[in-house]
Amino acid sequence: MAEKFDYRELGLKVGLEIHRQLDTKKLFSPVPSELNDGVEFRFQRRLRPTMSEIGEIDPAALEEFKKGRTYIYEGNHRLADLVYIDEEPPRGPDMEALEVSLQIAYLLNAKPVDEVHFMRKIVIDGSNVSGFQRTAIVAMDGRVDTPWGSVGIPTICLEEDACRIVERGEKEVIYRLDRLGIPLVEIATTPDIHHPEQAKVVAKYIGDALRATRKVKRGLGTIRQDLNVSIKGGARVEIKGVQELDMIPLIVEREVERQVNLLKIRDELRERGVKPGDIEEGFYDVTEIFQNTGSKIIARTVKKGGKVLAVKLPGFRGLIGREIQPGRRLGTEMADRAKKYVKGIFHIDELPNYGITELEVNAVIEKLGLGEEDAFVLVAAEEETARNALREVLQRAREAIEGVPEETRRALPDGNTQYMRPLPGKARMYPETDIPSIFLPPEEKERIRSALPELPQEKVERYVKEYGIDRSLAETIINDERDELFEEIIGLGAKPSLVASILIVVLKGLKKEAPIDRITDGHIKEAFQLYLDGKIAKEAFEEIFLGLAEHPEKTAAQIAEEKGLTLLSEEETERIIDEVIQANIDVIRAKGMGAMGMIMGRAMAKLRGRADGKLVSSLVRKKIQELS
Repeated sequence: MAEKFDYRELGLKVGLEIHRQLDTKKLFSPVPSELNDGVEFRFQRRLRPTMSEIGEIDPAALEEFKKGRTYIYEGNHRLADLVYIDEEPPRGPDMEALEVSLQIAYLLNAKPVDEVHFMRKIVIDGSNVSGFQRTAIVAMDGRVDTPWGSVGIPTICLEEDACRIVERGEKEVIYRLDRLGIPLVEIATTPDIHHPEQAKVVAKYIGDALRATRKVKRGLGTIRQDLNVSIKGGARVEIKGVQELDMIPLIVEREVERQVNLLKIRDELRERGVKPGDIEEGFYDVTEIFQNTGSKIIARTVKKGGKVLAVKLPGFRGLIGREIQPGRRLGTEMADRAKKYVKGIFHIDELPNYGITELEVNAVIEKLGLGEEDAFVLVAAEEETARNALREVLQRAREAIEGVPEETRRALPDGNTQYMRPLPGKARMYPETDIPSIFLPPEEKERIRSALPELPQEKVERYVKEYGIDRSLAETIINDERDELFEEIIGLGAKPSLVASILIVVLKGLKKEAPIDRITDGHIKEAFQLYLDGKIAKEAFEEIFLGLAEHPEKTAAQIAEEKGLTLLSEEETERIIDEVIQANIDVIRAKGMGAMGMIMGRAMAKLRGRADGKLVSSLVRKKIQELS
């Protein structure tokens, strides 16, 4: 299938930023790094941007401040001490978290620094109580090799995670403190990725290195992948919140599509002779036109004393409604910008619609004195709110004339993206004065480097070679992070092929029937020990797992006893098979060995995992042959 774009011709550049939580104590206080919904206290804060050491204010911080929000923080004393309510200086950092980050650095071919210096990064969206996040570079100059070429890893950082959002309102946001301070490793690549699939390959390799340490958290929200995407003539756009590895190529492709279409709109605007200076801040009160409108939104606003304001966009007709991503238009981008003030906007390319008539549209065109190529945008709200919303629309229109604006966007579930805020500037870092620098002795670095864990792909090759199991089974064991358990059970004396089959085929096969996540590694090891001790047959594993999923407080031995799965003696097994044979004697005499399958099925149904399948098969075959 032909690709949608010639990425080389477009000059595609992609860089990755991967954040993964480490499974250690919190970074600057020795409290557990876990989530908990228990709330024992609440407090509130307002945050304000400050100038950096070079006298500049970060534009992203200023954007958040303009929203005028109050931040409410909830927490419990076990997971949030005085450090995390910003009433006490930080302790630490946690040395285990630092060691894990250095392991990751070596696995990614990076060079650890000689001294670790923590910095403060300004963040005033409320997600950090203090208004900043602590971060430190721990290694530099790594790389990942791919079929498309090598991709650099200029920095690997250790930093603290932010609060967990509970509820977001217009003027108030509620955060939970439990996630604040959980150690994060941040890995940034160079923009040397030139194909969407290459981005996925690099992300997977980095993910494999992280998982190899056995010290990263799993589950939703424990990993965040951000993409930086640009094309020739476009701009660097940061896309945040890419959760799924398989979505990376689609998100990159959709961003390329967006930038290509925005450049086409720019070119058409230039052909029409439109310049940024043509977009003037002129607000037209058109409320009177909509006094008897059929638009419920506008009618409700007017009834409350609000206004309907319009702005003129010279040369934009037909372009505001132009699709730039599937289901998203330039008008959608304008609406996204205005959302901090109003829920939505109306523009000429989508009207008449939404209860607005052609007569009303024509009346607006006449009042604004629009030409054939000119457009308008309407907002219905309290007057100052409407003006603020339309200022955002005007700014986005000016940016459209220039091409693609640099900005931060959020990934949407369908692969599209949505505006979040301006791209952060470089004026948001300053030194952390409460944490002394940490010297990394050469012998300590060598100790870590010489004892690195296996990368997942190396482990797959070893499993195939050493244990003789199927490659896809080996990959699944490792991807599901069952490899430590797999090797422990083999150490008990079980055959690798059987262990792989039980862990992957049997256990995963029960996922739709039972909550198998309630079955612990201890449960599984105990079940295998019962099998190795000759107390259960391998056919009993499924029933035991089902029982453990329902009653995780019980042991495998208790479930086996209650379900009657304890292995029968050979004599008892033969007695039950004789009963099945006698009940079906006529069929056996008529079909001979052709009855083997039926008799086996009925015998196994009666034995219900209490006898070894090979023994049952051998006894059934022998008895049928004697009768044939």
